[in-house]
Amino acid sequence: MKPSTVKGTRDFTPLQMRRRNYIFDTIKEVYRLHGYSPIETPAMEALSTLLGKYGEEGDKLLYKVLNSGNFMEKALKGSSEGPCRLEASSAEELSKALLPGISEKGLRYDLTVPFARFVVQHQSELAFPFKRYQLQPVWRADRPQKGRYREFYQCDADVIGSDSLLYEAELVQMIGEVFARLAMRVKVKVNNRKILAGIAQAVGCQDKLAALTVAIDKIDKIGLDGVMAELRERGVEEDAAARLVPVLRIEGDTGARLAFLDGFLSQSPEGRRGIEETREIFGLLARMEVQVPCELDLSLARGLNYYTGAIFEVKSEDVPMGSICGGGRYDDLTGIFGLKGLSGVGISFGADRIYDVMEEAGLFPPALDSGTEVLFVNFGERERDWTFAPMSRLRSEGISVELYPSAVKLGKQFGYADSLSIPYVAVLGENEHAAGKLLLKEMKTGMQQELSLEEAAALLKRKRAGAQEGGREEKD
Repeated sequence: MKPSTVKGTRDFTPLQMRRRNYIFDTIKEVYRLHGYSPIETPAMEALSTLLGKYGEEGDKLLYKVLNSGNFMEKALKGSSEGPCRLEASSAEELSKALLPGISEKGLRYDLTVPFARFVVQHQSELAFPFKRYQLQPVWRADRPQKGRYREFYQCDADVIGSDSLLYEAELVQMIGEVFARLAMRVKVKVNNRKILAGIAQAVGCQDKLAALTVAIDKIDKIGLDGVMAELRERGVEEDAAARLVPVLRIEGDTGARLAFLDGFLSQSPEGRRGIEETREIFGLLARMEVQVPCELDLSLARGLNYYTGAIFEVKSEDVPMGSICGGGRYDDLTGIFGLKGLSGVGISFGADRIYDVMEEAGLFPPALDSGTEVLFVNFGERERDWTFAPMSRLRSEGISVELYPSAVKLGKQFGYADSLSIPYVAVLGENEHAAGKLLLKEMKTGMQQELSLEEAAALLKRKRAGAQEGGREEKD
């Protein structure tokens, strides 16, 4: 059998892991600078924790974990909660009837719902508002395609325990800082679920809010005609859908769009609250001098049911790709776990899509091409032993080094360095050892220098800093 990964999952090579860690470390550093603390939660959660939190479509994408033991016998005979009824008129009903007996756990779909469970479970240990970040994989039983995987990492930051819109602005500020450090050109799209609720009321389909948000959230993929067709399929009346068209076709800057909404939602108190919140957020962003481009996008809906206020989505300006970061305000998500009245807001960076954009656009610093900065060549047992002290000294200076394991021909050792893109080779033979020097060869240029250990360390640090700065300049 030919070995392969499960479709929608991937292996990562050392080069890919260095690049992924560069993204993770960048995000974590920005989170840390804004006062967010790290947590982790288990890969598996109780299905009761996950089901019903992501909408009908989200529930279908949950990976269920089979119970251990002879679960099918238990399902057919019934459980302690009562018999498992197998009378069903459809396969879907049969599946729902069997589910409690065969599966009680699922792989997490996102990090936000487990975070809400975490807050309730650990509330006595936390100080509110509680600011946390979390970088872990999630799983969705989706159809794999470009930029969409079944296993992927999310990099979340959330604040819970405050309804201050200052946090919405801070999260957008953090988005800008992360992508500036990664040298990525992006645009932040902003909307508000209260505005969407007001629009649904204004067009006469407030009872179809979920159908409306799911449909218009797909406008970038299926176009306006596709949205109209989907609304009809979801039971939205023709005249209601027609009244929605001016909203989806609106042009102009954020100020013009808010002015349009002032009139369109004049009879909707909830819609008016959404407009006021949006104006305040954009005002805060201006006063904070946030540099990342932001715009009000009335077609932005984000399909997750738990959003109640501001919502965000980030698109790359360099490479066509779906959302690479998103988030929003959610009120009382912890209420479903018994802790009422806690409002929260958060964002999530899609590290896998960010990686794909950076790779296609050539945005990774060249310094990431190799994990080792210096390879010491091996001339034999005596010369090998001479390398141990200088290698330890260089490592103490933060320079990554390794020793070739055997005394083979120099061509083979240099070839090894080339294959791993190791930029320098250090030669420590009898003459160099007697002089207390190293012969440092730059593999790219072939230039050789005889240096003291201190001089070699200083040179390597300067070269590393120059490579990183040069990479940033090239991307700018």
